[in-house]
Amino acid sequence: MNEVNERLLIEAAQKDPGCFGELYERNFHRVYAFIIRRVRNRQQAQDLTSEVFQQALASLPRFEWRGAPFAAWLYRIASNAVADHVQKISREIAAVFDDPVEQPDVERRAMLFGLVEKLPNEQQRVLHLRFTEGRSIREIAEQIGKSEGAVKQLQWRALQKLRADMHV
Repeated sequence: MNEVNERLLIEAAQKDPGCFGELYERNFHRVYAFIIRRVRNRQQAQDLTSEVFQQALASLPRFEWRGAPFAAWLYRIASNAVADHVQKISREIAAVFDDPVEQPDVERRAMLFGLVEKLPNEQQRVLHLRFTEGRSIREIAEQIGKSEGAVKQLQWRALQKLRADMHV
């Protein structure tokens, strides 16, 4: 899309939020691709992409055209959303451990996030639902189609693996 057309679309959406759909359609895939490469979890990437566009729509009246592509602004919002997401997950998982440190340092957070990404997908999903979304064992069992015992076992194995890997 050329700069003039993009600027006109932005101005139209600033006047009428109903016009935001065109900007959304033109940028959705690139923002989603940006996020999925960083979080590597489809559900989380979908949620974060949705948050990015909600925030963009809410902030659009304050957007000032400076000649840079609209996608650059969306990437900045996406980058902040991913950073907040990673920080939230690392705090929540660290709180599960008996570690009294409330705010682990950057290296510890990065290590923990990397270790979670190495867990099997089912274990990652259970940890995400349990500690990021705050769901109960029963809710998780219903959502993933497993028994409560199986969910507890997945959570226990994931936490044991993280504990072992954190103390190596």
